[in-house]
Parts: sequence; structure tokens; C-alpha cells
Amino acid sequence: MEKFTVKWHYNGFDYEFHTLDSLFSYKQIDIGTWQMIEHIDLQPDSKVLDLGCGYGVVGIWAAHTIGAKNVVMSDVNVAALEVAAKNVTVNNLEKIRIVHSDGFNNIHDVDFTLIMSNPPYHTDFSVAKSFIEGSYKHLQMSGWLVMVTKRFDWYKNKIHSVFGGVKWIESSGYYVFFAQKRFVQKSGRNKKGMSKKLRKKYQKDLIKT
Repeated sequence: MEKFTVKWHYNGFDYEFHTLDSLFSYKQIDIGTWQMIEHIDLQPDSKVLDLGCGYGVVGIWAAHTIGAKNVVMSDVNVAALEVAAKNVTVNNLEKIRIVHSDGFNNIHDVDFTLIMSNPPYHTDFSVAKSFIEGSYKHLQMSGWLVMVTKRFDWYKNKIHSVFGGVKWIESSGYYVFFAQKRFVQKSGRNKKGMSKKLRKKYQKDLIKT
């Protein structure tokens, strides 16, 4: 496998990522990932999961912003995780918790405030389906799923069916979806967990427009 280095200047900080030609977007930061990051305003008390982290762009950005102890990165690809771990060191961060996991199989936390993902969209929707359904279970009440993709209808409908609502921003040919956990699912029925006023506050805090 051929090795590459990607340099990224963002918000006044210079990041450096080592990559392999077997990994997604190994020559440059993926535009979809960039658009997702552009529209999120991380809060200091966030607990973030970078789901399907690849070589670690989202998780490392989050760790640099709010601290490594508040970030978890996961991927099914062992080579990607090994490179991501190196990139944590390259970017002078404390050790981030990195989990080898197929979706949520090895992730047991259920108190994330934010799950971010750029799932594969050139295949069927099975991975995205498991990510969306699993995210609902692993978010704390009022937590957010933020997902970026080039496809619209299926994602909008699936996220809405699981979360009971979804918002999106279209930018540079990508759709960034935002969905907040607002209910407790019990006995096949949804029960509201937040007032309308409080939901608006969390939405304003997270989403950059």
C-alpha cells in the first residue's frame, strides 16, 4: 500500500494526516467531511463519537476543539485505525479512545451528545441503516446525529423514521443531516422527552447556518 500525507488548514490550525491508498479520500480531505465539520459548533461538554472514522479527520478535529478525553473514534477497518492512531500523535493530541468495531458492535457507551458520520454511499444502505438505528440507541436524550451524504431521499426518510424528525443543509453537492434524540422509545410508542423551547435551544447551539 502506498502512503500519502494530507495537510489541512482549518480555523487557524494546521493539521497533518498520514493516509494509505486503500483508505477513503486518501489524497485530500473529503468535501463531505469538510461540509459536516463546517456546520457544527461543538460545545465544551460534548461527548463525540466519530463513527466510521477512517484515518481520523473528524475525531482529531473534535479532540483538538474540545479535548481528547471527550472523543471516541471507531471503524471496522484495522488499517484505518492504525493510521488514525498515528495521526493522533502527529497532531500532538492526548490519546483518543479508538475502538475497532463493526458499526456499534463493540461500542457500549449510551451517553454520546453527538455522533458524526460520513457513511459509505456507493454501496447499498445496510451500513447507513445500522449507523442510524444504532446512533439513536447510543445517544443520550437531546443528543444529535449528524450525517453527511450525497444521497437525499433515503437518508431523509430513514433518519426521520428513527428520530421522529430531521433537518438538513445542502452544501457543495452534499447533504448534512441533523437529527436530535427527543423521545424515549418504549413499547413501540414514542414519548416526548424535551419541551419545544429546549429543543430550539439545543438546535441553535449545535447547527451553524
